[in-house]
Amino acid sequence: MINEFKDFIAKGNVMDMAVGIIIGAAFTAIVTSLVGDLINPIIGLVSGGADFTNNYAVLAGDVPAGASLEAAREAGAAVFAYGAFIMAVINFLIIAFVVFMLVKMVNRVKAAAESPEEVAPEVETGPSELDVLLEIRDQLAKGK
Repeated sequence: MINEFKDFIAKGNVMDMAVGIIIGAAFTAIVTSLVGDLINPIIGLVSGGADFTNNYAVLAGDVPAGASLEAAREAGAAVFAYGAFIMAVINFLIIAFVVFMLVKMVNRVKAAAESPEEVAPEVETGPSELDVLLEIRDQLAKGK
């Protein structure tokens, strides 16, 4: 079992996967910052400051009117935080679009790199086998 585990770890696919996970974690931080620090403020500006994060319904417990979602949770109330869910869905859609654009760009770069190289012009090497046989036939026909 230990040898099988060593073989599994030594395979290149596992190392590629590990590198992918590490880069994915770093990429998550970049995309989260892009969404939270750049895109959401622009959306808020365009939509008149729409932020659904603090929209919730109190299911049980006492919460002062106008309290934030965090304050309602700290008060121990059972809350239905539909606004946080809406913002999570919006953030997911934005992140999915950014990832789609990134993959599209990477595929375009890969396609450009894999494009066939210029085809070298054909160099004439002389008469074909058929041409030589036809010439021999014509020579033999003249000699008779």
